[in-house]
Amino acid sequence: MYNYVSVADLAGDVCFNPTFLQTKTRIHHLIDTYLTLDILGDRLEDLPEQFLNPQPRPWQPIEWQSINSEQILGIDLKAFLGIIKGALDTEAPIRGYTQTSRQYLQPIHPAMARFVGGVVADDRSLLELGLWEKEERQHTPALARVYQQLTQQKIISDSRSPKTYRSDGNAKMDLYRHGIHRIATEYSAVCLYLWMMARTTGSLQQVLKELLQDEINHLTKFWGFGKWLYSDFNLSFSTVISNKQSTQHINRAQAVKHLTVTLTRMMRVLHWKSWSLTHKVELIYTFILVWQQMWSWSNSLTPEYLAVLFDSSLIADNDALKTSFTSA
Repeated sequence: MYNYVSVADLAGDVCFNPTFLQTKTRIHHLIDTYLTLDILGDRLEDLPEQFLNPQPRPWQPIEWQSINSEQILGIDLKAFLGIIKGALDTEAPIRGYTQTSRQYLQPIHPAMARFVGGVVADDRSLLELGLWEKEERQHTPALARVYQQLTQQKIISDSRSPKTYRSDGNAKMDLYRHGIHRIATEYSAVCLYLWMMARTTGSLQQVLKELLQDEINHLTKFWGFGKWLYSDFNLSFSTVISNKQSTQHINRAQAVKHLTVTLTRMMRVLHWKSWSLTHKVELIYTFILVWQQMWSWSNSLTPEYLAVLFDSSLIADNDALKTSFTSA
């Protein structure tokens, strides 16, 4: 057995071979700690300030050398390493993600485009990093360091090239479709890292906490921004999630397709088929709880509140405020 100094567990009582009910209790504890309505609101209210004075969220110190396999609670090491590698491969092409999102945002909201992808010269050289990239680019080396600490081997990344910008001639609908994909990706990352925190302890859990807090920060900003920018965000996004559609709403059908592809790919890169039934149920349960919490928070975001929070003069095309997700 490895000897290490245990830090206070962030998910409550520790059990080194937890049952579903014990893990469920830890998941609830984490949601009550990191996904409260006050925290979600604070992260959204931070966005206008970041437009003016972008400052990366600092990480707390981590005792990297103390990370070891005994800090994994009830997951086979090989399976856990597969999840780490899948997460790393997904996180790795962050530059591609940020620049694609910047291109979709630029015609609609230049300030948000800068927050996401920075400033680019006419020759496409990067003049300034976006805050989103500054924060997200810490994730890949952190996951690689965890992998190396657990295996004493360097990880070989197998990341894919992200989809590039493609316009269909309607900037508002282009951004809508891309935005659904981006929110789904951030939401999935929140759920994954929260569940992994419930199944770890010690310094390993602390690393996952930093990843989780970054993803919550970005999810709330993208979600709240989308609800402000598009008048029927709640109706349309719930329709996409529930896969309810009609022949009159072909854009919703396209969004369902994009969302399904995103979630299916996530399961594939995380080697979902090799997971135990208990772990699958736990992650699905986490998805449901996080969705309920996000939806409760989203329903509290009134048009009046969002109008005070965001400055409509920053929109390149003011008609975007009146455009619904469902209009073609």
